[in-house]
Amino acid sequence: MTVLFRNELHDDFGMWPLGYIPYGGADFGEVAAIARAVSDGDDAAFYQAWVIAADRLAQQATETLQNGHRRSARELFVRASVFYATSYHPLYGNPVDPRLLAAFRNQVEMLEKGLGLLEPPVRRLQISFGQTPMPAYLILAVGCEDRVRPLIIFTNGYDATMTDMYFASAVAASRRGYHSLLFDGPGQGAMLFEHGIPIRPDWETVVNAVVDFALTLPLVDPKRIALSGWSLGGYLAPRGASGEPRLAALIADPATWSIVGPLKQMLVHKLGVSPASAANPGTLDPSVLDRIESVVRANTGLRWKFINRGFMVHGVTTLRDYLLAVTPFTMEGRAQLIQCPTLLTMAENDMIAADAPAFYEALRCPKTLMRFSAAEGAGDHCEMYNRSLLNRRALDWLDQVLR
Repeated sequence: MTVLFRNELHDDFGMWPLGYIPYGGADFGEVAAIARAVSDGDDAAFYQAWVIAADRLAQQATETLQNGHRRSARELFVRASVFYATSYHPLYGNPVDPRLLAAFRNQVEMLEKGLGLLEPPVRRLQISFGQTPMPAYLILAVGCEDRVRPLIIFTNGYDATMTDMYFASAVAASRRGYHSLLFDGPGQGAMLFEHGIPIRPDWETVVNAVVDFALTLPLVDPKRIALSGWSLGGYLAPRGASGEPRLAALIADPATWSIVGPLKQMLVHKLGVSPASAANPGTLDPSVLDRIESVVRANTGLRWKFINRGFMVHGVTTLRDYLLAVTPFTMEGRAQLIQCPTLLTMAENDMIAADAPAFYEALRCPKTLMRFSAAEGAGDHCEMYNRSLLNRRALDWLDQVLR
């Protein structure tokens, strides 16, 4: 695989927009130029390089709009949104870094300016949920903007945003004739950064509210509402579907049985914890927990996943609290409750999808397990280096289910 950024973590984050190339979210040359600008720099250099590029795109968008080129301006605004969204990933952590918040707000502004130039314009919506409404956008199917069409509700994962979801999935769905509903749930996007609301395991509560809202939209076919989740959304979407009988179809990319399952494997195989102790990670002996934390903090990737992102998204401050917080994120006792036809994906090199075959066996609904290989360029997490292949095959499946 091509490596553009010298820092491994930066490469993970910086390569992500390459998956958006077929949908106008980036171009290879832009990402490569940013990688050269970052060079051997630290997280601050990564942030600054992406923000400088995003600022440039935003300025070009404004000037292009002033010259009357609405389509080009729209493309530039939403691309700037991607660049702002990419900039702050290394800055995850509590308390919220002011740079993260500034880039996120610029990201939202650019996305809304771009979507506002569609015909008809897309405006931010609000989905009632407890004390804090969830922000959302309805992306209409191309050529069917005034027609009742099937709807796909897209749910994100641990650290992606509605900008990511728009380019990763909604553009392809819109071109195929589906309306798309994007939203930030607890622990995601604005709900996390602006309101400090942590993620929750009972995603069926979230999905119930989103489906209630979707059924109020006049252009949505109430009998053809699908739910699709990517990354950790491969758990959140099935969990949501397990308590929402109004769904006509479900897509989990990748199929994710739990958070704690891969975590247990990591504790045993990478951190030297015995299988017996790893069975209940929230009750680990303090000395073992201290040893694990020292290993985690010494590894840049693990530190970001556990300490920076994990603590922030789950609203915890200690490793033990994190291990306790992730334990309820499981499909145990829930998988058999899913009623609608379900598509599970499994990429060859994605360890998060390792439980996909067992997940498939646990389902009692009409079901499909769709595999993606490294030979296709789609063997990594969420098939990001051949995202168009995932979208084509998943939407073909959905076409058949909802026909």
